[in-house]
Amino acid sequence: MQVDYIELPVPAPGTQRTLQVLRFGTPGARPKAYLQAALHADEIPGLLVQHKLVQKLQVAERDALITGEIVVVPVANPIGSDQHLLGMHQGRYEQASGINFNRAYPELSDGIAERVSGRLGDDTQANTVAIRAAALDSLREAPQSEDAVLKHTVLQLAIDADIVLDLHCDLEAVLHVYLGTPLWPAAQDLPAQLGAPVTLLASVSGGNPFDEACSGLWWALAERFPHHPIEPACLAATVELRGERDVHEDLADDDARNLYRFLQRRGLIAGDAGTLPALLDSAKPLDGVAMVRSPRAGVVSYTVDPGAQVSSGDLLAVVNDPLQHDAQAARVEIRSPIDGLLFARRSDRLARPGQTLCRVAGDESLPERAGKPLLSD
Repeated sequence: MQVDYIELPVPAPGTQRTLQVLRFGTPGARPKAYLQAALHADEIPGLLVQHKLVQKLQVAERDALITGEIVVVPVANPIGSDQHLLGMHQGRYEQASGINFNRAYPELSDGIAERVSGRLGDDTQANTVAIRAAALDSLREAPQSEDAVLKHTVLQLAIDADIVLDLHCDLEAVLHVYLGTPLWPAAQDLPAQLGAPVTLLASVSGGNPFDEACSGLWWALAERFPHHPIEPACLAATVELRGERDVHEDLADDDARNLYRFLQRRGLIAGDAGTLPALLDSAKPLDGVAMVRSPRAGVVSYTVDPGAQVSSGDLLAVVNDPLQHDAQAARVEIRSPIDGLLFARRSDRLARPGQTLCRVAGDESLPERAGKPLLSD
């Protein structure tokens, strides 16, 4: 295992943050995988899962089993890791700018298109090589601010990878996976191996998150150059490792084992990955997720846990206004607008008007969700 340290710009005199990068296998070998955890720095489960995975990768490298290149960033956001306010971790947004650490990544397809124009041909693999080289070239000029350099650095490490796995978690949730629609069904071995009850698909989810910055350029370029074969050469996924409190040794062991087997199946590690588990459910459209909101402020009492199949009209929660003394006036029942799987909900129990309480994944796109991708909520 090679350990590299990348220093971020000094944000103030006397301070310095560093990004640790672990490298396994042979540099330049194919396939290449890139994994990172806690880009949203207060989403902790991925830190333990990836720690367990690194232990397995060290053994695999010792036994000469790594056949590709694997790059791991154990703590993807040292800036957010250090952000606390009155004892509360604030790891989702950069405090100076208010920008989400998993949004506003560079959209590279325009610059890549200029670089490869006239250089693409009829050979799919040659086009992939040319596009990856152009992507790296487009990232040669680094920004200056600490948060921008962090985003630039992790993107530079991942942009030429065959597989990119960004480990996150929700508030209270079952394990679920976000993927680009053009990657389906070829990528179904990932949620199947992980045992994810929900896979959500979108070609453009909104805000240009990290995974989409890596994978979306491929279908954007395929659309721009329709007469040249361009494959979706990067399987980039956001893996939501259940809820923020689901940090347990046994869960982390299982998740790390499944990630290892996925890398085996994808040709990065030698050995038998065993029988691929059956996919738990078909993929759902991201714009088929119903955002179940509270109509008022009050105390939330949930009646259904994440992972439950619900039908339209089922009771999901009750919101009580503690200042209303009439029991009937105080109580508002929250019911599911669609049939589907309730896969995530808020962890705090004090609702604000219009706040999303639960998310239910249905089979069909919802008209009211058109142009309103889940990740913007």
